[in-house]
Amino acid sequence: MLARSRNPNLRSLLAGYKPLPGAADELMTPAGEIRPHWLPVLEEIASDKPEAISQRFSVADRQIKNSGVYYRVYDTPGGSDRPWPLSHVPLVIPHEEWRGIAAGITQRAQLLEAVLSDLYGPANLVREGALPAAVIAGNPDFQRAIAGVTPLGGEHLIVYAADLGRGPDGRWWVLKDRAQAPSGMGYALENRLAVSAALPSLYRDMHVERLAGYFQAMRSSLAAKAGREGSRIGLLTPGPANETYFEHAYLARYLGLLLVEGADLTVQDGIVYVRTIEGLKRIDAIVRRLDADFADPLELNASSRIGVPGLVQALRQRTIALANSLGAGLVEASAMLAFMPALARRLLGQDLLIPNVATWWCGEESVRDEVERNFDRLAILPAFSRHIEGLSRNGASAVSDHDEEGRARLRQILKARPLEVVAQEVVRLSTMPVWTGRRLEPHPFSLRVYAVATPEGWRVMHGGFCRVGDNDDPRALSMQHGGRSADVWVTSEGPVDHVTLLPPPGKVAIKRRLGHLPSRAADNLFWLGRYLERAEATLRVVRTVSEMAAEADEDVAQATERLTDQLMAWGAAKSDRETVRPRTGKGAATAPVAAAEAILRDVLNGEEIGGIPSLIRSAARTASSIRERLSRDATQAIADLSAMVQGDRDLQVADRADRYLRTIAALSGLTHENMNRLAGWRFLRIGQHLERAVQTCRLARRLADPSASVDMLDALLRVSDSRITYRARYLMGTLRLPVLDLVLLDDGNPRSAAFQIIRLAEHLDELPRVVREGEVDPLTRTTRLLRAEIETTEASDVEDRMILSLENRLLALSSDITARYFNQIEAMAEIAEGLG
Repeated sequence: MLARSRNPNLRSLLAGYKPLPGAADELMTPAGEIRPHWLPVLEEIASDKPEAISQRFSVADRQIKNSGVYYRVYDTPGGSDRPWPLSHVPLVIPHEEWRGIAAGITQRAQLLEAVLSDLYGPANLVREGALPAAVIAGNPDFQRAIAGVTPLGGEHLIVYAADLGRGPDGRWWVLKDRAQAPSGMGYALENRLAVSAALPSLYRDMHVERLAGYFQAMRSSLAAKAGREGSRIGLLTPGPANETYFEHAYLARYLGLLLVEGADLTVQDGIVYVRTIEGLKRIDAIVRRLDADFADPLELNASSRIGVPGLVQALRQRTIALANSLGAGLVEASAMLAFMPALARRLLGQDLLIPNVATWWCGEESVRDEVERNFDRLAILPAFSRHIEGLSRNGASAVSDHDEEGRARLRQILKARPLEVVAQEVVRLSTMPVWTGRRLEPHPFSLRVYAVATPEGWRVMHGGFCRVGDNDDPRALSMQHGGRSADVWVTSEGPVDHVTLLPPPGKVAIKRRLGHLPSRAADNLFWLGRYLERAEATLRVVRTVSEMAAEADEDVAQATERLTDQLMAWGAAKSDRETVRPRTGKGAATAPVAAAEAILRDVLNGEEIGGIPSLIRSAARTASSIRERLSRDATQAIADLSAMVQGDRDLQVADRADRYLRTIAALSGLTHENMNRLAGWRFLRIGQHLERAVQTCRLARRLADPSASVDMLDALLRVSDSRITYRARYLMGTLRLPVLDLVLLDDGNPRSAAFQIIRLAEHLDELPRVVREGEVDPLTRTTRLLRAEIETTEASDVEDRMILSLENRLLALSSDITARYFNQIEAMAEIAEGLG
């Protein structure tokens, strides 16, 4: 086949490319010839020097980076987000072969739907002995709470996926069924966008089938299941700590779904509602991306903190459509694979078009004897989703990979726990080419193919999610951490139709709002603003203390003492620190300096709840929960700030404070300039304004009491960033009344309490309210009173009691905002939509 190509680079491209022994290869036949459908890809890669090809592939990497694609790895402390690992060469499958795959996937989806309908309905398969009762009753994914419940729409499966591998004989085999909450389709879409951008002409010339038609069918199917005009559909995610949270947010945006967590939903009278800042809104269908066991703490796992109490009751009343049914994960068990061939003949009257890997459930004595006779040629793995000590967590434990001691351990597991293990044929996965930067190398892969149930039947995605191993072991049953993902190109016989979820240019419905804002998202935006503002106030105090302590003056030392006391009152430093404060004698100037420096280092390095590391972690954690609502630059700025806090410990205190403040200022600018002026942005700004007003009041009480010295007043101007304004406005020295007016009452000073209260009132006026005829709602009343008081107060009227009252009323306002928009203790019932 090489002789047919006129490209001289092709031979060097394939130098050293040798299919692995005992494994089929996608690129080459057993005779060493290139398969015809791969030749255009090879010609394209060989058309230029390796450096130029790598540069073209960097376009794909840049696409992935710009899209913010990531996945979470659990084997690091606390989990960490890593960039999506893209394998640049697509897996190519010709249309005639794909037809067979699609037919096999459709048949298997029909079979699993029939199995689920029976097991959660009449249970004839168990009653008549086609399935052992122990395979069902012993499966932790069998949800007894929904036995007898017919899903709204009739189907248990709406989205189905199967992991496929090609064996040494060239046939495709099902390695695992995915029916719980199949993941990966969002990543498959991102892979397509990235690789097609790097190889646009090749993508066009090879007539690659598009993915949008599948997602279009999926969205239409969900809308049909919902059943109501203008129905609301949500995607239920476990939250940002989940490894595929990016995909959840991405699919929600792409399909036009509302991304929700369990805390966003509530069930009243058997109907599911989403908590929004406008009150309760009925939700009609949910795409479930969390395991069934955690979906309802009332009737399933009582320890779940991510589920929706009452969801099972809503399913019983058939008021919510769920993709997929809570019990669908039952068929994912490895034990079920042992019975699929017989079930296909029984329920469909057909043999499996794509057989699954040969599997034996060891709960039957005759089967166990057969496994014992062929023990060394098999692999042992858990029959169900629960882990068994001594077996691999990442796949099957091949007996041949173990020494004598290991084999004895596997035999003991088989003997002691036969109902909980299966034996499986050791699958040698086929390989596909991977670009190394200079040439191609063969690596094992598995392919996940998706199907969605539509009113016209099952629709299979033309493509899928391909995982490529980093090692060359072709017997791997699943990919380990560190693998890569490749795009899947299904070629067509001719030009493909341009299918897109986007409407025609002339029929685009203009939108200026993003729909209802969930209360959880509003809560997180509010607290992100507060955490960042609290960190900024703390850093300004740190910088001021550092600057003033260096002046080594006794009067200045009194001001720094008050500021360090404030830091300890905020919980930013240990409150039991013994601070030496001599007033006279030798060392009077230097001792406070050393004490202040020690406190400041504690603020920047310690683990106190109000310290900078804790505040930045809280901000980062909160931002991760609303990652889909922040720009990539804002997300990166928070990540940079977190890295600085951990890595800058050798720098001077003042330098560190300056660096952190500049980053926070940049982040504030990004959120102010780049976020649309919708409800989410307002909650972020409300949090910032409220926190700044509270901290300003606290600092004013600490530094501007009637006995305050000039240095204390100057410290207040420093921490409130108002020294330049004061000096430009007043020629006399630093006096208490002008300072209080500037810091508390001047509505033109963006750092003053008055400015914050006025902005708070303006933002709250733009948010939805409960309006009763002839009455003013409590939040409006509170903000109007605050604004009127701050705008009519004279500097001469300011006293400590008045500032404390203002501070307490601001904190009460925070509680009122939480009750109204986040917890909705009173407002939910008043704004909730009527039933029906």
